[in-house]
Amino acid sequence: MEPVEVAFRSDGLTLAAHLRLPSGPAPAPGLTFTGPLTGVKEQVVANYAERLTERGFATLAFDHRCFGSSEGTPRQDEAAGGKLADLRDAVTFLATHEAVDPDRLGIVGICLGGGYAVRAAAADRRLRAVAAVAGCFNDPAAFRAGMGPTTYHRTMRRFSEQLTADARADEPAYLPAVAREGEAAMPGREPWDYYGTDRSTSPGWENRVTVRSMRELLGFDAAGAAALLPPTPLLVVHGRTDAYCAPEDAARLVERHGEAEVVWLDAERHIDLYDVDHHLTAAVDALTPWFEHHLDDGVAG
Repeated sequence: MEPVEVAFRSDGLTLAAHLRLPSGPAPAPGLTFTGPLTGVKEQVVANYAERLTERGFATLAFDHRCFGSSEGTPRQDEAAGGKLADLRDAVTFLATHEAVDPDRLGIVGICLGGGYAVRAAAADRRLRAVAAVAGCFNDPAAFRAGMGPTTYHRTMRRFSEQLTADARADEPAYLPAVAREGEAAMPGREPWDYYGTDRSTSPGWENRVTVRSMRELLGFDAAGAAALLPPTPLLVVHGRTDAYCAPEDAARLVERHGEAEVVWLDAERHIDLYDVDHHLTAAVDALTPWFEHHLDDGVAG
């Protein structure tokens, strides 16, 4: 299904998006998407948006500010506050579209987007249901406990001081988004096997991210928002084996919500849920009836 190129505004910036509308009767229920760190609208979120549109949902996949075809500087900069504002305005775009039912809106987050989806839905009650797939649920308190208070403080100080260094320079400092060896925002073979290969080819993706983005990731609290989310329903779809977004973190998020539903898939790697067909199909098969139920059973299966 070919998407329609659209755009919406957020904090004065123009954000590029792909809108997909189902062939069924309008207005349709609408889903907003947010995806992995550095991801763009043609990658992981597109895989889910396309399939869920085929199931009867209007879908909006977009490039967050500073990434892909969207405006914003510095480029390739992770900023939690900005991304949450983008999601707020993406929901507004769907809510005001004539082909979308504003009373039947949901959000899907994949990988890091899973945490953003939970945070966004906890604050935006226009979203009637939220789903996280292979979610990364950042928890600064857990980071601090795991690293130790001294190491956590020193690491946060290092990345915070990068803000001062960037202000003195012509452009911010960058590090690779992925690398098979050496330092990267997402180090190691598995992220490379997706982003460093033809699997993720996209003209809007760049293999770099600002160094100061690491401060945002270490300080971003997604897990704490789970307890604020009810009565908004939450679905967690996660691989039983995941070396990058631990299943134990997903289970703790379900406990924090208190009423969340969880579907465990027999995936062996985190990126299996990005584009491996049978895992992707299994995830969409879980998402479809759940959103149908929580968005008023208004979608033909």
